[in-house]
Formats: sequence, structure tokens, C-alpha cells
Amino acid sequence: MDVPRVPEQRRRDVADPEALDFGVLGPVRARRGEEQLATGSPQQRALLAALLLREGRMATAAELIDALWGEEPPSQALAALRTYASRLRKVLGAGVLVSESGGYAVRGLGEGALDLAVAQELAAEAEKAKNAGDLCHARDVLGRALAQWDGEALAGVPGPYAEAQRVRLEEWRLQLIESRLDMDLEQGCHAEAVSELTALTAAHPLRERLRELLMLALYRSGRQAEALAVYADTRRLLAEELGVDPRPGLRELQHRILQADPGLAEPSAPQPEPATASVRPAQLPATVPDFTGRSAFVAELGQVLASAEGRVMAVSALAGIGGVGKTTLAVHVAHEARTAFPDGQLYVDLQGAGPRPAEPETVLGSFLRALGTQDSAIPATLEERSALYRSVLDGRRVLVLLDNARDAAQVRPLLPGTAGCAALVTARVRMVDLAGAHLVDLDVMSPDEALSLFTKIVGEERVAAEREAALDVVAACGFLPLALRIAASRLAARRTWTVSVLAAKLADERRRLDELQAGDLAVKATFELGYGQLEPAQARAFRLLGLADGPDISLAAAAAVLNLPVEETEDLLESLVDTSLLESAAPGRYRYHDLVRLYARACAERDELPPSVGAPPAPFGQWGRDAALSRLLDFYLATAAGVYAIERPGDRLVAHLEATRYPGLVFDDRHQALDWLFAEAHSLLAFVRQCAKGATLRRAVDLLWAAKDLAESGANARQYEAAAVVLRDAAERVDDPRAWSRALTTLTNVHLVAGRFDQADEQARRAMELAQRADDLAPSSWAANDRGVIAVYQGRHADGEAFLRQAIESFRLDQNLAGEASALCNLSRIHLAMGQVTSAVELAQQGIVIYDRLGHTLRGANGRYALGLALTGQRQLDAAVDSLTEALEVFRDSRQRLWEGMTLFRLSEARLADHRSADAAALAEQALAVLRGIGGEWRRGNVLTVLGRALSTLGQTGRARACWQESLAIFDQLNSPEAADVRALLSSATTV
Repeated sequence: MDVPRVPEQRRRDVADPEALDFGVLGPVRARRGEEQLATGSPQQRALLAALLLREGRMATAAELIDALWGEEPPSQALAALRTYASRLRKVLGAGVLVSESGGYAVRGLGEGALDLAVAQELAAEAEKAKNAGDLCHARDVLGRALAQWDGEALAGVPGPYAEAQRVRLEEWRLQLIESRLDMDLEQGCHAEAVSELTALTAAHPLRERLRELLMLALYRSGRQAEALAVYADTRRLLAEELGVDPRPGLRELQHRILQADPGLAEPSAPQPEPATASVRPAQLPATVPDFTGRSAFVAELGQVLASAEGRVMAVSALAGIGGVGKTTLAVHVAHEARTAFPDGQLYVDLQGAGPRPAEPETVLGSFLRALGTQDSAIPATLEERSALYRSVLDGRRVLVLLDNARDAAQVRPLLPGTAGCAALVTARVRMVDLAGAHLVDLDVMSPDEALSLFTKIVGEERVAAEREAALDVVAACGFLPLALRIAASRLAARRTWTVSVLAAKLADERRRLDELQAGDLAVKATFELGYGQLEPAQARAFRLLGLADGPDISLAAAAAVLNLPVEETEDLLESLVDTSLLESAAPGRYRYHDLVRLYARACAERDELPPSVGAPPAPFGQWGRDAALSRLLDFYLATAAGVYAIERPGDRLVAHLEATRYPGLVFDDRHQALDWLFAEAHSLLAFVRQCAKGATLRRAVDLLWAAKDLAESGANARQYEAAAVVLRDAAERVDDPRAWSRALTTLTNVHLVAGRFDQADEQARRAMELAQRADDLAPSSWAANDRGVIAVYQGRHADGEAFLRQAIESFRLDQNLAGEASALCNLSRIHLAMGQVTSAVELAQQGIVIYDRLGHTLRGANGRYALGLALTGQRQLDAAVDSLTEALEVFRDSRQRLWEGMTLFRLSEARLADHRSADAAALAEQALAVLRGIGGEWRRGNVLTVLGRALSTLGQTGRARACWQESLAIFDQLNSPEAADVRALLSSATTV
């Protein structure tokens, strides 16, 4: 549309304290520096607005009178106009409002002095970026343009000119919003757009473009029935209000949805947000300068990769035993083919030969970040991450090197699947079930190739002098490239050694075979060469650090394993990195190649033995593998307990945890503590499972309990649950009621988060029985509290009150004020469900008082959540919204996605009770987006029910029925009592 131009502006010093700023995209305002200027009466503001919007041109008195008063000006209009101008001139200062020939104009404004001018410039920049295909930048800039509005444009300004401009500016704003939403959908932000579009269509029910965008967003979010219901609602509304049919574009979209047109199926998750240009990853490890042989394989693989252009995808899978040179060959070929993939190369070690292969969803998260996607835009589930990954790669030519894969199932989600891209996969197994892959079986080097590689590294002169010894060396290495390279490198680094010395060392088969198994003989023998050259402290670090499960280990955790200061530990680890026996995963984090880890563990089994009786003390503290793992477990438990205490001050659980001898980290604030917990999540949870035995079982259970934020956030729920199951089974096998009850308590929490209430109740019931047997107050108290919460969800109010009264009594007996507050807030929800609204409010307030006194930020939010529910029931809706909004901010800050989503849902209920249906619908949509992949179907069903009620009151009955039908299917499958209420809603809608 033709938006009024604004006065020509001169560049100014943004730090000028005398600079003038004006606003028309909201109330008409003027400001000098930080000082708000008085712009006078409504008519005086109308004059200022008219002048600001005149493009810097002179306006005659007659034109301004018409703008302010229209066809019936007062008799003294001209005098009033001159008075207003005089007053404004005094306020604005000399040279701003000028008069010529009886007319007026605003001149000499600085750059960016008028909010409308800023919005216009940003909108133009966004349009330019959009035309250039840079949608990420266009969306960002357009959002900044829309942020210039501060309510209704020219708010409160009288006169026909202001009214006309208000209409034009509002239309322009809506067009900008539609343009930004259109780009949102092009970028895959469908779920997020649904919430905003729901509110916008409620506010502008006859605006068909918004309806069209809403249909598309719903369809791409997998909500086809709702999308079609939007069309039906729109057709009915247009017929009733205007007597017309929907425009052709809307009808065509309905037809395409009915036909399930593949062209509508865009990615269901957001693409990269922040970059102004595509991120070009270059992750390939360095190729070796002395790459030798394999010419036939290099040519074959290069030809396959070159064929990627014009094909859907080129995939080559290299198979062979460990150490055969799969990675070296793949990296070399990838470097040779780089020019054919100008948009970048991705690399990952999938750790397929180890006990904990890399999870595809974790790898996808890393790849998406490398391709420019923000963390906040990376979805939770494997399917969504894989879909987004393929979408981000669409149109790019990228090579993906997937090293050391376990099987085809691990690889499939990581394949690009788009034209022009290619994948190289290495694995120990032949991937015959990887459809369309070009399979390559890689064997050991030929004797000539092996000798050639050895010679390149050691030097022609030394090998020529001892050719027979060199042949003995390469034969002892089994012609395996990795073994050859390590042996030759050691020899090259030791000028005093002869080739015969190395050959003699390798000739000792007993040394080579001690730790070797069939198939891996030569690889492990090669590792023995490297290990044998380490200094004692290095060797000890090498073998002990390989003991702990997990993808990597932090520097602080490694220091605990070695029982050394952090600085000394870092020096040791970096020296191991230099020997290539250890990798630096990131600053302060270290990892093994999976084969090297296996060898390190074999060394630990052989070398980490307790001293014989009478032997001198060990120079490095406690001996043995068990002692090293015990220190690491102490470190994790002590640190996690510290995180728990920061997040939940006053909670007595930390006093009931197993004692630790090795200290943990100490944090300055809760954000730093949470950062540590989530950064360590994968390693910590893997280690918990490893410690589910013997003397470490109880501490492992307590570590999992102290790290319960990992389950409640939803980010690591699956791994957390797996660990909880392992611990529960281990405790049951040894019949340890203390460990068993606590493991069951952690598992109860997992089921609660997932919405599996029957399983949660069963675990909590058994936990209470075992806790009583063990005389263990902590799980007894929390299990009773959990059973009360479960009863709330299941509508068993009398049972719930009994359990919560029991929990309160137990918490008081334990002097656990935080636990008591939790039970009080949960009891508030029971009373609310029973119609005892006043006591519900009082109980929640009692809980909040305790939380606030303890300085309990996170659980204080739970208290405000309960209070918000009770206040909603008491019809104190403004207070309810305030309480819930406070809780929402804390949950977001604490990464508690489940509670963030549930609070949005409760805010939706409060807004619906306040007859603010559009706000309620938007909040319910936000709740659905946050709760994707967490919270379970029961919670989703409740949100859909409220969303349907909000849509119904907005007149969108078709879409409302679609929501209720989906929620009814959920409740019927779960056999939930809520199904009856939903059937009543559907019946009522049908009869109406």
C-alpha cells in the first residue's frame, strides 16, 4: 500500500542529548533526549501529527484546518491553528516548526527521529532481503519494523485526517504482519505461527489472507481437520456477514489440502534464525599428507561422489575391521571432492563400536547448529530434527561424512536425502540394508602399500638400510594402516632407535597378545606401542579416564578420576592429545576414539591392581579402577546435590543423600549451576547406568534423584528414564529397599512428566512400601506427595487429600519446609477440584510464604502456579493471570518446558474465564507448541479441549469441533473421565 512518506531527515549524532524524537505509531509523542515533551491538547497533537506526516512539505492553513476539523471548523479555527503552532514551536525549539506564507512545515529532523520513518526503512530492507532469498534476515528486520508500533497509530488524535491515516497505517501494519507470517511458514515455523494467527483471525475475522495462512500453518503442523474447519468457518462467516464466497486463493488451498498436495508439505520445525548468510561448515578432519595407496578405492569413491549432481543423493558405505583405514580413506576422498560440495562438509564420529553409540538426535542437533540453526529452533524429537535437517540442506551441495557407524538404523536419519548432497559412511559391518548405498569392503593394505606408507613416515634412508627389519615390522602390524602409522611415527620420533629395535619389540607375541582378541589383534598391538611409550603419570591417566561411560568427560570430572588438581590434569590430558591417544572434543572436554577407549580399559584391568601387602604407598593416591570410578561418582553426586540445593533452597533431600568423600564444584548462581547440569547430562546419565551395582548403587540412585531437573526439563527425559529403569532393576536384584525405593521415586517422576499416571502411581505405591521397610523418610515423603499429585490428575480427590496430608506430616517430621510447601500447594489443587475455593487459595498462599522465605525461586513458581489455578476458580482473574505470569517467567528461565507449557495452558483457561477468547486461543496454541514431545497425551488432550472452547466462542465452530474430536480420541484411548465432558461439548456444538 501507499504509506505516507515522512519528512526528509538529516543524519545526526545518536549521542546528541538535544536530539528530537517523534512517535506517531501509537500516541503522538515528542521527546528531546530522555525528556518527554508536552505536546498539548488533542487538537495540538493532531496538528503535530499532520505536519509530521506531510513529507516535509509546507501545509497551508486551509489544509491544516480541514485536517483538524473537517467540513465544520469552528469560527475561530485559524486563530486556534496559529495558537497551536506557536505553542508547538516553543516546545520543539527553533528551526523545527517553520512557517511560510501563512502555512507550516516540520523540517530538519535527524535520521531515525520518527518511528514511522524507521519502520519504513526496515520494511524496505526486509523486502530487499526477501527478494534476495534471505528469509532469515527478512523476518528479523520485519519484526523490528513491527516493533515500532506502540498500540494504535495516532491514538487519541481527533480529526478526519488522523482517522484516515490511522486506517492506512493499520492496514499497512497488517500487511507487514501477513508478510512476516508468510515467511515464517516458508521457514517452517508452523506451530509457532498457529498461535499468532489464531489471535489475529479472531481480531480480524473477515481478513481472508490471515485465514489462508492459518489453514496452511495448521495443515503443515499435522492438523488437517482443523485446517479444513477454518475454511468451513470462513465460508459461513463471509456468507452471513457479506453475502460472498471465499476468494479463489482460499478455495484452491482447501482443494489442495483435501488432495493432500505434496507441494504443501513443508518442514514442521523452524529453520536457522540468525544468519544473514548461509553458514558453510567445514568439519572434515585434516587429511594425512602421506596418504598412501588405495588408488582404486579413491577413484571409485570419487566417481560416486561426482555423480551426486543430478541424483537424489550419493551414498557410499565403507566397511572393514577396526584400524583398516576406513576413516583415513574417507577423509582423503572427502577432501579430494570438496570442490564439488561448495556449501560445506559435515563430520561426526558415531562411536558405533563402543557401548554407547552416538544418538542420532544428538548428532542432528550438532549438525543443525553447524548449519546455522539456533538452539531455540532445534526441535526435541528425532523425526522433527531429521526433517528440519533435510530441509536446511535443501538446495545446498553438502558432503556428510558419518564415521564409525554402528548400523544402518543409526545412519538413516542423518542422510541428507536432497539433490546435490552426498554421504560417506564408515562402519565395521557391511550396510546391506542401507537402501541405495554404494558398498565398499576395505581390506588391509598390500605388503607393498604397507611398506611404502612406513617408508614415507620413517624415511627412505633408515628403511633402505634395514629393509628386512622393515618388512618384519609391517607384517607384525598386520598391514593395518592405523597400526603402521603409529609404529612408524614412534620410530620417526626416536632417532636413536633402529628399525630392528622396533621389529624386535613387535616380535614379542606375548606382549602383543596379552590384551588382544580375535579380529582386533593388530589394532590393539599398535595401541600398545603408544601406551608403552607414555610416562607413568600419562599412562595412568590414559587407562583410568577410559573407565567411565559417556561420550566425553569434562576437565573437572577427569581431575576427580585422577585425584589431581585441575591444572595438572589439564597438562596430562593435553599431552595425551598430542600423542593422538585422546581427542579434545571442545575446550575443557575430552574423548576417546571408541577403539582406544576399549584398549584403555583393557590396560586398566591389567595395570590398575591394588598393591601387595607391605608395598609402599601409591604415588598418586588410591589405587585401582574402583577407586577412580568412586571418586568420579562422588564428584558428580556432590556437584548435582549442589545444583539441587541452589535450585531448591531449604529442601532437605540433600541431607538424605549418600555421603561423599570427593568434593564437587561450587557455583555462584543458579544459571551457572543449571548450565553445568545440562552440559554434563549425557555423560552423567551414562555413568549412572554404569554404577548400578555393588557399592556404587546407592550413590548412583541418589545422583539420579539429585539430577531430576534433567527429567523435568524434557531435554533428556528418555535417557533419564532408561537410567532409572536400570537402577530400579539393579536395586530389586540385590533387594536393597533403600536404593529400590529411591529409584522408584525417580521413575515415578519420569512417568508423571510423561503423563503416564497409572504407571507413576504404581511406582510411587511400591516406593512407599519399600521406604517404610527401609525406614527411609525421604522417599516416603516424596512418594506420598507424588501419589497426591497423581490423584489430582485422576480425579480421586479423597485419596489425594489423604496422601498429601500424609506427605505434609512426613515433611514436618523431617523439618523439610520446602517439601511441606510443595504438599500444601498440591493440596490446594485438591481443594480446588472439590470446590473448596477459599481454602485452595489459602493453602497455595501458605506454600508461597514458605518458598519465598526460603528463597526458593523454582518451586516458588510452582506455588504461584497453584495459586493462579485457585484464583481462577475464585474468579479473581487479573490476580490469577499475574500469579501465573510470574510462574511462567521462572519456568522459562529454569528450562522447565513441561511447566512452561502447563502454565501457558492455565493462562489460557484464565483468559477464557475472563471472556478474552482470542488471547485464550493464542495461549493454548503456545502451550501445544511447547508441550510437543513432553507431558504426554493426557495433557495435550486438555489443552486441545480448552483451545476448542476458545475457538467456539470466537465463532470458529468447525475448527473447535476438530480440536474436540482429537482430544476425545486421546481421552478414549486413555480411558480418561474427561472424555464425557468433551462428548458433551461436541453434542452441544452439533445441536447448535
